[in-house]
Amino acid sequence: MTWILNPTYSWCKMRCPNILNKGFLDFRQFLILEIKWFSSDFVLIQYFWAIIIKLQTLEMLIFVSVLLLFATAVYQYIHQPKFGRIPSGDRLARIKKSPNYKNGAFRNLSHTPDLTEGVTYYSVIKEFFFDKKQRLSPKNPLPSIKTDLLHLELNQDVLVWFGHSSYFIQIDGKRILVDPVFSGSASPLPFGTKAFEGSDIYAAKDIPEIDFLFITHDHWDHLDFETITKLKPKVKCVICGLGTGAHLEYWGFDKNKIIERDWNEYIKLDDNFSVNTVPARHFSGRGIKRNKALWMSFVLQTPNMKIFIGGDSGYDSHFSEIGKSFGPFDLAILENGQYDRKWRYIHLMPDEILQAAMELRASTIFPVHSSKFVLGTHGWDEPLSMISANAMTENLRVITPKIGEPVSIRDKSQHFEKWWEGVD
Repeated sequence: MTWILNPTYSWCKMRCPNILNKGFLDFRQFLILEIKWFSSDFVLIQYFWAIIIKLQTLEMLIFVSVLLLFATAVYQYIHQPKFGRIPSGDRLARIKKSPNYKNGAFRNLSHTPDLTEGVTYYSVIKEFFFDKKQRLSPKNPLPSIKTDLLHLELNQDVLVWFGHSSYFIQIDGKRILVDPVFSGSASPLPFGTKAFEGSDIYAAKDIPEIDFLFITHDHWDHLDFETITKLKPKVKCVICGLGTGAHLEYWGFDKNKIIERDWNEYIKLDDNFSVNTVPARHFSGRGIKRNKALWMSFVLQTPNMKIFIGGDSGYDSHFSEIGKSFGPFDLAILENGQYDRKWRYIHLMPDEILQAAMELRASTIFPVHSSKFVLGTHGWDEPLSMISANAMTENLRVITPKIGEPVSIRDKSQHFEKWWEGVD
């Protein structure tokens, strides 16, 4: 073939002197375009096709190599401890007996598509990343009050919000913590969803010993690896849904401290302290596999109060059923934020939260799931503005403390300013 190679190279150089300086892709395209010109020479045709095939093989080899490197990197990344573990062994055997677990995954009580009918993932991704949206995050730091939780008198009944769905309750001599996230992030990626400036004022070192830690589900904005592992020595007991215990055990929690339950179960925590696990309408997952752990809400009964600890949930008949079975509630903590009509089945819309509260028969509503992370497409302050306006028409009491501001749970006269109105 050497008698072909040299003349061909010379011919190519003469016909298009720059062609060999343009790289493999241009050279291959050049050969394809010129193949008919050599149709009278069968040997040259074979030669040119051999070059094309070789170049295609080289490109394919490079592509496959890059793909394998990428897949290896992803595999190693998602197998970091922070991603947790999916249930196995005895835990999985127990999960398979649940009436809410079918075909290898937990299911909601009602059919719950990820997206509203007519909406595509393409449209959601396009809007989230490319469409211009107004005021998703505040330009200025959020105002806050850092209450010293370490030196609170144990007989003081108080609630302190940390932003989003993290909060501390001290009630009837017990300390309770719900979905703590103090890492400043709601994403597994280092460049992912970050906390608003001024919203991340608490750390694990600021938290006292906890009697009961509630985890509503295993999403990153509710179950934070960094926070949970730092709090581990301070936690006496964890209450969570089936499957979530797999993460906690993997992270070093004593399995005897984990109370892991299905929906509609009763748990006696202490004298005059009990919990009923109740349904929510949502989903779960920290990695590729979804719905391997159950998402929860809780009915907490203390010696003197009944509190609804709501997890993420779309609207459905379960609120009415919970209200009939356990209401009325002294306080209902309900998610209010990161909603969108495109995923209306898994988060409460602004016109649904008050309906849910009325069905629960709650006298006071504490709206959470806002003011810390961008996980939706609405203005950062819209959830608080809308629920405050709507509550006036329904004559319902809504408490809207600043992050860190102490709420006297029993004091119905405590006033809260509309702090978000002063933040750009």
